[in-house]
Amino acid sequence: MPARPFRRSRRPSRAALALLALTGLAGLSGCSDPHEELRAWMEEQRRVAKPQVSPLVAPRKFDPQPYAAFSQTEPFSSQKMQGALKQESRQPNSLLAAEMNRRREPLEAYPLDALTMVGSVVRGGRPHALLKADNLLYQVKVGDYLGQNYGRVTRITETEIALRELVPDTLGEIVERASTLTLQERAQEKR
Repeated sequence: MPARPFRRSRRPSRAALALLALTGLAGLSGCSDPHEELRAWMEEQRRVAKPQVSPLVAPRKFDPQPYAAFSQTEPFSSQKMQGALKQESRQPNSLLAAEMNRRREPLEAYPLDALTMVGSVVRGGRPHALLKADNLLYQVKVGDYLGQNYGRVTRITETEIALRELVPDTLGEIVERASTLTLQERAQEKR
């Protein structure tokens, strides 16, 4: 068997390892926390900054005021209209005098916000509106009455009903007011 030639091992020597370790330590000692400078600045700013808080203003004392209008008629109550009607019977007003002597119609029992216009038709060349009240359907033509304020229909189109109402003003006198009911279309269901 032939002899093997002598090979040198490729292991680093102890001196090379020591040199490598010293170089690594020197490199690590040069590295410090990259945020150290930022932290030092923030600490300095915390010490220097002094918040300026203005003192709170004391709340004003609440003085409740007694309600002294208990004896007066509420402005939106039916008593106000009844008071106007009583005054009308003593001093007839031409607007309300004609309304007092006529027969009441079924739709006058409902307030306007309880009535819903659901459509319109033309019969005999005259437009009629379809109103819904309490799940009942009514036909209304120009000249009919509806609502609780003596509302008389003055015009009907495909999309609205125009009417004139008699309401008391701030002084208690009866004045005319124009109102409208518009067509309420139901939103189409998603299929």
